[in-house]
Amino acid sequence: MSMPSQMRFVDLPSFGAPDVMTHATGPCPSARAGEILIKVEAAGVNRPDVAQRQGNYPAPKDASPILGLEVAGEVVALGEGVTEFAIGDKVCGLSNGGGYAEYCVVPAGQALPWPKGYDAVKAAAVPETFFTVWANLFQMAGLTEGESVLIHGGSSGIGTTAIQLAKAFGATAYATAGSKDKCDACEKLGATKAINYKTEDFAEVIKAETDGKGVDVVLDMIGASYFEKNLSVLAKDGCLSIIAFLGGNMAEKVNLSPIMVKRLTVTGSTMRPRTADEKRAIRDELLSEVWPLLEAGKVSPVIHSVVPFDDVVEAHRLMETSSHIGKIVMKLG
Repeated sequence: MSMPSQMRFVDLPSFGAPDVMTHATGPCPSARAGEILIKVEAAGVNRPDVAQRQGNYPAPKDASPILGLEVAGEVVALGEGVTEFAIGDKVCGLSNGGGYAEYCVVPAGQALPWPKGYDAVKAAAVPETFFTVWANLFQMAGLTEGESVLIHGGSSGIGTTAIQLAKAFGATAYATAGSKDKCDACEKLGATKAINYKTEDFAEVIKAETDGKGVDVVLDMIGASYFEKNLSVLAKDGCLSIIAFLGGNMAEKVNLSPIMVKRLTVTGSTMRPRTADEKRAIRDELLSEVWPLLEAGKVSPVIHSVVPFDDVVEAHRLMETSSHIGKIVMKLG
């Protein structure tokens, strides 16, 4: 297959508002050892992309500075040592950067075949949220059948994924969201109760819903402003899993005694800096545990809107309004 030497991509000449992004032309990347080169058909838009655009989430060393952490498309080249994929395969993958482009390299251990029946847009909506939820909710927090979880940001891409996976694996899910429509969407996806955090105190609702016991896990993307309340709603031996800091990362004058009294665990992670081996381990578990659910239609990415590649500025503006339910995906070509 003849490869073009140049490609279109979203350039970030400076940090700032969405309109700092421009489209540019530059060299196509090459697949290094252990990587595959994907001709991108669709790319997910995620909060970390917004943070990077604002200058708050720098690309790791040796990663592409181009925005974009998840793509779907066709394998057009294989790096040395790659045997699990072939040229022409349709894959989606978690990139280390470079997804907002016509071509993107992805480590082979972070790529997966499209679930049966999926197209590029639907496949591109899977990697970032499913990697994140599986790693934090199941691997680290250890959510199991019969337990309960409170999911903040329930209408987000992460939240809609977490609700579905929690229910699919036999857990009871509660969620917070900022409007009646969003709460209704969370309950339609399987949340036992969705709490409008603008009109209700989620801690009081959770205590009432659980007869004072609390939940076994809290999946939190808010951070400092919710920290003390999150501790208060956890049951004994519960786990607080922090994945973002939309409400700040500096918690002051917080009563930490519940951690000791209730034997709580506080954990957290961000996906991008994790090692290739760690991401491959997550990928392998997704293939064995979650892919059958996707292919059976028991779990599905929720897609709010699909925007053309040329409308990346509008995609980021939409993300920043937080008015969406589920994922925003850009379509190329």
